[in-house]
Amino acid sequence: MRIGELARRTGVTTRALRYYEEQNLLTAERSTGGQRHYEEAAVDRIRLIRQLYAAGLSSKTIAELTPCVVDGKATPELLERLATERDHLARHIADLTHTRDRLESVIAGASSNLRTGAACRPDPTA
Repeated sequence: MRIGELARRTGVTTRALRYYEEQNLLTAERSTGGQRHYEEAAVDRIRLIRQLYAAGLSSKTIAELTPCVVDGKATPELLERLATERDHLARHIADLTHTRDRLESVIAGASSNLRTGAACRPDPTA
């Protein structure tokens, strides 16, 4: 498929797809006229790249980890790197969960105060 079709199917811009190529995250065959042509598997590859970016990984890290994630090819060093990234994500999720719980506490307190007419003072120890 051509770059416009891949962009449409994945929801990313053609500029982003060219950037992914520059970062060695994606490859394309070239026609004799120089147009990019992607395999069907590129759709899933883009989804993976976007998930990894959303998780906070850099393009360099994604390029290093992709062979293991996509093909299952791994070295002990690469497996260690994957474990490190997983642990980082777990810490981030725990932090986000704590923040969400804190907001829930503030919302519950503020809602209660609205019903009783009391001033809104969140519990600083929550």
